[in-house]
Amino acid sequence: MTFLKINNLSVDYQMRKETIYAAKNINIEVNKGEILGLVGESGSGKSTVGNAIINLIDEPGKVSSGAVILGDLNIHENSESIVKYRGNKIGLIFQDPQTSLNPILTVGEQLIETIQTHLKLSKEEAKNKSINLLKEVGIKDAETRFDNYPHQFSGGMRQRVVISLALCCEPELLIADEPTTALDVSIQSQILELIKKLTKERNLAVILITHDMGVIAETADRVAVMKSGNLIEIGETKKILTKPQENYTKSLVSSVPPTNKKISRFVIVEKEKNNKKENNIKILSRWSKKEIINQDLVQIKNLNKSFDDNFFTESSKNSVMAVNDVSFDIKEGESFGLVGESGSGKSTIAKMIVNLFKPTSGDIFFDNVCITKIKQRSGLMKFRKQIQMIFQDPYSSLNGRLKVKDIIAEPITLHNPSISNIDLNSYIYDLLESVELTQKSADRYPHEFSGGQRQRISIARALATQPRLLVCDEPTSALDVSIQAQILNLLKDLQEQLNLTILFISHDLPVVRQMCDKIGVLKDGKLCEVSNTEDLFLKPSHEYTRELLRLMPKIESIYN
Repeated sequence: MTFLKINNLSVDYQMRKETIYAAKNINIEVNKGEILGLVGESGSGKSTVGNAIINLIDEPGKVSSGAVILGDLNIHENSESIVKYRGNKIGLIFQDPQTSLNPILTVGEQLIETIQTHLKLSKEEAKNKSINLLKEVGIKDAETRFDNYPHQFSGGMRQRVVISLALCCEPELLIADEPTTALDVSIQSQILELIKKLTKERNLAVILITHDMGVIAETADRVAVMKSGNLIEIGETKKILTKPQENYTKSLVSSVPPTNKKISRFVIVEKEKNNKKENNIKILSRWSKKEIINQDLVQIKNLNKSFDDNFFTESSKNSVMAVNDVSFDIKEGESFGLVGESGSGKSTIAKMIVNLFKPTSGDIFFDNVCITKIKQRSGLMKFRKQIQMIFQDPYSSLNGRLKVKDIIAEPITLHNPSISNIDLNSYIYDLLESVELTQKSADRYPHEFSGGQRQRISIARALATQPRLLVCDEPTSALDVSIQAQILNLLKDLQEQLNLTILFISHDLPVVRQMCDKIGVLKDGKLCEVSNTEDLFLKPSHEYTRELLRLMPKIESIYN
């Protein structure tokens, strides 16, 4: 039964100097009991179509033509009705959990408010339903976490709260915009299984917007492929992934890293191949190559980090052991991967290495210097230039009041105040081109970019100081597969030609396999095992590692 019809939908953004066509004559139908995957590069119009369905296109954007029909309701002819449908008949899972949750309300208050807005339940009934939903999406100690605020959750756990909000009023249509971007493979598997279960049991219509082709292979019934605002191909998942008709679709499928072997380079779209060498030469010509001596650049020794609950609230006395006696070494020029569930301590370790968190105990050595014992700012500045970080959430890590050129210029001028304006601007343009952004991007603000484009800006900023150690905390989680391939190849080139050392944190195990020489597996703050990459994938020694590999989405499954 067809529940949603999109007929000749076009969405335009009228800017001062040009009109941006975000979606052009889109025709899609979604049936009850079906999951439709919507894929394409960042900026292709996927999220625009999702927002148009619920009439959430912000000015200066507008639906210039076409219709969105939900059941018997033409949404754009009856804007009052769609307000009632949001959260009730239509559930929404947004891409960025940080900005879609209210920071001054507990997650329990937000759940109760949503439930009572749409369902006739008492506060106690709404609370019980909320706790059950939190358990259903995999949040431990749901009764306790019910009273926590969003900032007290990790990125992956915040996304689980957002999913519980989307499901709390038992919608008929679920629009999921990158619902598993911030989730580790075990929770991702739970969420996707939950969505598939709800789709069948509740006869739910689902639009799954994602760049993860492995998720599409294991979840979607049909796939729609978008490029530059156009719908270029639509069909059954197996047919689209095994026998794509369009070259662009072929390039998307070929860009997905394999799960069953290690490759030397990621496959990228043809247009990127032509520019890759030139762009790398531009940025590499500005770097001073560090000669490698076969030694450890980073040494983590018996590292511990605990957070007291009164770090967040005054009334609590419990403490959370985020990192528990962790030790490992990273050699200069090596890529070291950290994997594990959200909340396992990966990002906490990264933030201690870059001195955003102070360890409770233990030491961090960089180039044989214990940086955890440096007290003076002047001493730390030397190491801040050599250690840079790419954060998981590009939106909150970029200053929304600054233009892109000022965001990238800030670390450059901080560490090199004598640089001329001509050299500064030239360097900024080279960095932007290296992450496949145009020079015009320099004069725009972060909110004018898609999620994937904002992450590229973050990467350019991190590279600006020519670091020796690059701490990458989910650097490609917001990127589509073709741009992911380009960025990861760039990191491979930088590492090879500049002897760059990388700490790579990710829940994307196929990417970690391709990027890393060694991998450490974390669970509940403890290091389960450290092994060479291929040994870990072929002969994992710890049961938890074996479980992660079993749950890993595999695009190869579509061929069975």
